[in-house]
Amino acid sequence: MQTDLVLVTVAVVAGYLLGGIPFGIIVPKLIGGPDPRTIGSGRTGGANVSRAVGYRWAAVSGLLDVAKASVAVLLVVAIGGGPVPQIVAALAAIVGHSRSPYIGLHGGRGVAPATGGALIIEPLILAAIFPVFVLTIVVTRISSLGSLTASAIGGVVMIVVAVITPLPPIYYLYGVGVPGLIWLFHLDNIERLLTGRERRIGPQSANSGEKDEPANRATESRP
Repeated sequence: MQTDLVLVTVAVVAGYLLGGIPFGIIVPKLIGGPDPRTIGSGRTGGANVSRAVGYRWAAVSGLLDVAKASVAVLLVVAIGGGPVPQIVAALAAIVGHSRSPYIGLHGGRGVAPATGGALIIEPLILAAIFPVFVLTIVVTRISSLGSLTASAIGGVVMIVVAVITPLPPIYYLYGVGVPGLIWLFHLDNIERLLTGRERRIGPQSANSGEKDEPANRATESRP
């Protein structure tokens, strides 16, 4: 019991601290770009980093964000942790990414570390949700809608896999917890989706209602 408690504690700390590394700020800073917190949604996730420094560097920071959760889970595996601490580490990485201790509890929406955790814990989830994520974004040009839809489907897939296999009950928590956190960190996006004001990827029309707040529009013109 004491060993299990130690492993879970290590999982929480490692997941949170690794997940909190703000690559969405580090990468733009290294290439001389603007801080993504000063433009767009003010977040440090891939969609907003792309507004700051373009899709290529956003992909770099996104892959690093994915790796944070993967490394956290693999670290737990390396010290002998089973499903419970592995899943705890994955969830903690999502929280760390979105409420980073290094940047005043700000961050991204949690999608990238959720992907990294699933890559180690249950890759089948990614195979199921990737087409949904891509198709939703291609059709709607709304990144947040793709994330919300894909995370919900991923949670369902995880629970179905856990029932069929069967897997320990902790996987049910994983299936509910990951989409729950992602939806929680997307509450402002959900509000804009419901009111038709959510930002779209690419050029935006003058009448779309998707413009940033006045304070942000001035900074978005930076090179």
